[in-house]
Amino acid sequence: MTIREKSCIGIMVAVPAECSILTRRLRKATEANLLYYKGNLSGRPVVVVVSGIGKVNASHAATRLIREHKPDLVMNIGVGGAYASAGLAIGDIAIAEKEIYGDEGVLLSDGLHDLTTIGLPLLQKGRKKYFNEFSLDRELIRRALRSIDADGVSFAFRTGPFVTVSACTGTTKRAREIEKRFHAICENMEGAAIAHVCARYGIPLVEMRGISNLVRDRDLSGWNIGLAAENCQTAARKLISAV
Repeated sequence: MTIREKSCIGIMVAVPAECSILTRRLRKATEANLLYYKGNLSGRPVVVVVSGIGKVNASHAATRLIREHKPDLVMNIGVGGAYASAGLAIGDIAIAEKEIYGDEGVLLSDGLHDLTTIGLPLLQKGRKKYFNEFSLDRELIRRALRSIDADGVSFAFRTGPFVTVSACTGTTKRAREIEKRFHAICENMEGAAIAHVCARYGIPLVEMRGISNLVRDRDLSGWNIGLAAENCQTAARKLISAV
């Protein structure tokens, strides 16, 4: 993967709180009902787009970002929930090795089966077929890990599969089902859609999320969205400097 010295980095978030620190010195603009921030971070041109939550909003924003601003890479940052076996605490950072659509497939008597069961890929490029899973850029993952580990930080971090769902998981029972099926460490609502669009256009993608909560019986009193968003932006800033 080659990143040009002055190339644009596209940064995607779902809501403004996930980029509020990064965008303090960037120019704010609204284009066709999408919120953008433009400027430089760590000497690199960046375009930050706030997509709104969910897969459709994320797909629309990612397509417009790529077609109109032509970034050499896309960073998807924000907050997410960690599954129990991930060993992540609130405020830690999860980095996606791959993104998985958790809802697409066919529901049979023994549960949900992915799209390979019906043989219909979401995307085909040449001979490669993408069903539910989209692998993310390995070199960007390595750079993200090195950049975070290069300087002392107050949070832990690890890599693993992410699952994108349409409905947030709010029970421990359902969390265990998803975790077991996909061996996932983190749950979110946009990542697979952004990975899908980036794969279609051949744009490298890295996804990092601060852990705001553990995925279990829903109890907002134990969440810390602010800390998760702050730490993820710290990690993102380090990666921007590294690329």
